[in-house]
Amino acid sequence: MTRRRQLSDEERALWKNVARLVKPLRKLTEAIEPPSEQTPKLPPPKLRAKSAGPAPHVVASPKLPPLAPLDRRLKQRVARGREPIEARLDLHGMTQAQAHTELLRFLRRAQADGVRTVLVVTGKGLRSRDHGQDHERGVLRRQVPMWLALPEFRLFVVGFDAAHVGHGGQGALYVRLRRSR
Repeated sequence: MTRRRQLSDEERALWKNVARLVKPLRKLTEAIEPPSEQTPKLPPPKLRAKSAGPAPHVVASPKLPPLAPLDRRLKQRVARGREPIEARLDLHGMTQAQAHTELLRFLRRAQADGVRTVLVVTGKGLRSRDHGQDHERGVLRRQVPMWLALPEFRLFVVGFDAAHVGHGGQGALYVRLRRSR
């Protein structure tokens, strides 16, 4: 068994400064400092916070509702035409910036109108041999699902899933919207 080296006063002071700046991931169950007979015990976290002065005002962001894939039966009803697609947005030919702005505007407007199910057509993307140049295939097709998971969109979107072949297949998405409050 090897003997542990004792910390110098300089190292102990440095450790205290570092430990004071670290925010624990979970509740503090043990002292942060390394065990030593010479170091005084810290008061409990509640007492430290009271003696340190008023705590800064922290604004907690509202918890975002989770996204859920569309229910299999709902997706089936939409594909068969039993559940109406109340609005459609076609993003063909748009840049990413234009598509992002238009998608957000469309979802806001649709939710305000009380629409529940929409179809967003992204397209499947250019083929790499088109126009004699190499293109990324389906940029919007990849980006739109990522955008729908962003906090700014989650206020409007309950969930989404790939559309049926008759509605565009992999180049389109069924999007279920939240009810407006």
